[in-house]
Amino acid sequence: MTNRSAEIEVVESHGETLAFLIPAAANAKRTTFLTPVETTFQTGFIVYPAGGEVTRHVHRPLERSIVGTAEVLFVREGSCEVDIYDGERRLVATRLLGAGDVIVLLAGGHGFRMLADTILLEVKQGPYTGIDEKERF
Repeated sequence: MTNRSAEIEVVESHGETLAFLIPAAANAKRTTFLTPVETTFQTGFIVYPAGGEVTRHVHRPLERSIVGTAEVLFVREGSCEVDIYDGERRLVATRLLGAGDVIVLLAGGHGFRMLADTILLEVKQGPYTGIDEKERF
């Protein structure tokens, strides 16, 4: 039901990047970030050879100023359709997502319809208060 191409799709409207669709078939032979360095949420493939290592470390407390809430959704099981809207709430794209697919939502709006029992793993910027953070339309 999903696009089984390995091509990563960028959904844009009027020069603004709304989303990155990363199909389950997408892969990388070397470390490759899919989102540009200036985006508020960085997503990419980190590739290590067997025996490779990540040296232990901590992240320094760097203060950032971010407007909006970017999120990444990984379809763990099932399938769904996602509608992607621009900042003026106009429908820009509808795509099918299936197990293993990932969508990075950076701007605009979105909605989902589950086509089967579905489990989504969501990662987003926090803290999330749940109060007045979403405007439904």
